[in-house]
Amino acid sequence: MVKEDPSLLGNLVQTGSGLKPLGTVIKDLRKNVLRMLAEAGSGHLGASLSAIDILAVLYFLKMKHDPKNPDWEERDRFIMSKGHAAPALYAVLAEAGYFPVEELFTLRRLGGRLQGHPETVTPGVDAVSGSLGQGLSVGVGMALAARMDGAKHTVYVLLGDGELNEGQVWEAAMTASHLGLDNLIAIVDRNQYQLSGRTEDVKTLEPLSDKWKSVGWEVIEVDGNSPGEVLDALEMPGLTSGRPSVVIARTTKGKGISFMEGNRFSRRVPDSSELKRALDELS
Repeated sequence: MVKEDPSLLGNLVQTGSGLKPLGTVIKDLRKNVLRMLAEAGSGHLGASLSAIDILAVLYFLKMKHDPKNPDWEERDRFIMSKGHAAPALYAVLAEAGYFPVEELFTLRRLGGRLQGHPETVTPGVDAVSGSLGQGLSVGVGMALAARMDGAKHTVYVLLGDGELNEGQVWEAAMTASHLGLDNLIAIVDRNQYQLSGRTEDVKTLEPLSDKWKSVGWEVIEVDGNSPGEVLDALEMPGLTSGRPSVVIARTTKGKGISFMEGNRFSRRVPDSSELKRALDELS
């Protein structure tokens, strides 16, 4: 990686079509999410856009994985627990080279590999996710299995903040701490919204860091839309032994397109004029 740009956006990363600056990759990911949801006519746009920077750092800078060999035993595992943001994951997997970018525009088609929530039929998807609250439990199982097998890979789980209303998340969190799973890293996409409104209006989450600390997790807080901060945060768990780590990533729902930020595109996708306006902002 090139190290001149502290924001990392100028760093060249390997994609399925060759080396590209990370900033260009992130813009292209947002464009593809917009296009695929507009083509499908449905999907969770805001929740996908808030997670793009996190996923880009994971797949292009941090995780061990091989698009030519999706089932490589030594790969790191990733679970998209906030499965409704599958378009963001699909965009990243296509850009990395797991399947052709053109396939993105089959999103939600009957019989296709890219359904509204991730399924393991899609190359690069390690776990099915749909019902919220279950991904961290799956991650605990994967991390425990890795330790029992003497494997060295890390398990990453991306959670939505509204998802933290689910009791199963906290049961899994307590189990992970009890077992000392330091090969498990959770990331909370803290965009402050869920489908029915602001998280703090629906069910108060704060003080969120203290909640995770109280069940024995190492906690790191960052700007989740800053690739440099996200990468630094993901490096820190390597210094922690005997406990799992959580990155609370403060993000903006709909990040990257001014008129889509917030919860305005939680329940709908852009029409043709909105799509053009959004793509123009990203050009």
